[in-house]
Parts: sequence; structure tokens; C-alpha cells
Amino acid sequence: MLSRTADHLFWMARYMERAENTARILDVTYRLSLLPQNGEDVEPMWAGMLKIMELQDTFLAKHPRHTTEAVLEFMIFDKDNPGSIYRCLRATRENAHAVRGTLTSELWETSNETWLKIRDLTAAKLWENGPGAFFEWVKYRSHLSRGVTIGTMLQDESLRFIRLGTFLERADNTARILEVKYLNLLPGSDEDASHATDYYQWSALLQSVSAFEVYRKVYRDQITPLRVAELLILRADMPRSLARSMKEVYSNLTRVSNARSAETERLAGELESHLRFGRIERIFEVGFRNYLEDFRDRIFDLGCRISEDFLIPTRA
Repeated sequence: MLSRTADHLFWMARYMERAENTARILDVTYRLSLLPQNGEDVEPMWAGMLKIMELQDTFLAKHPRHTTEAVLEFMIFDKDNPGSIYRCLRATRENAHAVRGTLTSELWETSNETWLKIRDLTAAKLWENGPGAFFEWVKYRSHLSRGVTIGTMLQDESLRFIRLGTFLERADNTARILEVKYLNLLPGSDEDASHATDYYQWSALLQSVSAFEVYRKVYRDQITPLRVAELLILRADMPRSLARSMKEVYSNLTRVSNARSAETERLAGELESHLRFGRIERIFEVGFRNYLEDFRDRIFDLGCRISEDFLIPTRA
């Protein structure tokens, strides 16, 4: 496969997944902002989210305060913000258009229709229906795109690069979602989870990654920080966990391997193995936030290496 074609497929998938995960991060932060709390706590919550998304400086160049309305407008509509949902869906469509002949007509039409809908959305319409409804729409369009991809694409290298982009992006963003939570509520003891506010905060986090029902099925007990972290980091049977994402990254990477990718495969396999055999108690011992930051650094390095081995120069 031509490296340019692989590059467009890889980034088409990454941007679609990024749009979904941005919606998930905004959703959980918005839900948390609505919980009973001191009004002065809301702005630091949004500021922390932007910092973890690495968009704090870009935001402050345009907005003086971290109000809910300003952050949502910036993260959803801002055409100059490379991390906005608008920009992600536009990039998804642009990359899909560049390799339209490689995609099935169903996949192209799904991508194009999603872009046309977001292009016509206004802030007035967003607040009329509520941000939650919009976040659900973004997630639904991403689910639809993945379903059409799996259901219509030939099981060849094209699909492998799409899947590789999807799960590499998902691994990074699940780590960011966890970090947003722990920035605002550092885990103390399991007894902390018995407080009503804490319960709703952890519930919001689980719901943001479609894991609330999964948690109840797996643990059948009260929600605790340790178990939430275990579910979203080490459980390979949880679709959005770090372990599952890295298992998919390594599997798809080995299927498109070439003469230059041996070290990239080794590093991906090493990280996948670390998650497969890891213990959550050990992660907390070494420092949970440090662990997440190190994980995201390794994901970034893998993305750069994949670009060097298979694609054209790295994009952000």
C-alpha cells in the first residue's frame, strides 16, 4: 500500500475517534460541573480539562475566563482550535475524500453526512437541545462509522490502518479522561466513594466511556476509585480500556509489519504486555497520575514511530 494512502486512512480513523473522545471528555466534565458544589470550583475544573487536552494556552488567547459556555464553544465550534470537534470532523472528511476510491461508498457517505451536519450546527441549536444531546450525536456518528467500516471494508491492509489509528487514539484519550477525573478528585480511600457527590462523579466518569453497566456486571458492588481504574486500565475485556486498546494496536501493527517496523512492534508489544500482566495496586504505588502521563508519552512515541515506518511525516 502507498504510504500516502495508509496515512489518510490512519488519520481519518484517528480524527473520528478523537471527535468522539473529545465529546466524551466534555460530557463528563459538563456533568461534573452540574453537580452541587461551590461555584468557584467549576472554572478550575474546565481549566484542568483544557490543560490535559494541551489547549490551555490556545483557549486563553481568546477567552479571559473558563466559563462553561466559553469552553464548550471553543471545544465544539472553534475553527481555529485544532482540537475542536468541528475541526476533527472536518479533518475526518478531508482524509476520507483523499482516499475515496479505497473506501466503500457506505463509509464515504457516512463520513460526508457527519461533516455536513456539524457544518450547519450553531451554538443556538446546541443550547436549545442541550450539550448532552450533541455529545450523544457525536458518539453515535462515530459508532456508525466504525460499524460501517467493519461491515463493508475488505479485511486487508486498508482496514488494518484504520483500526490502528482508531485504537491508538482511543488509548491516548481514555488516559486523558482518567486524568481529568483524578485531577479534580484525587483518590483517597475506598470509603470516599460512599459519599453521594463522589458516587455521582465516578458514575459520570463510567458513563462517559460507556462503562457504567459493565462496571456493575463485573464488580457488583459500590463504585470505588481502585476498581474504576482497574476496569479502564487493565481489563482487556472492557472495549475502551487501555489494555484492550493496546491489544488491538499491537495486533493490527503486526499485520502490516514491514522491514523497518521491528522496533515499533517491540515497543507496542512491551506496553501491551505490561498492561496484560499489570496490577492496579502497583500502579497506585508508583503514582497514578505519573503512570498516565508516562503512558501517554509512550503512545505519542508509538504514533511518531508508526508515521516514520509506514506513513508520511507526523501530524498532530
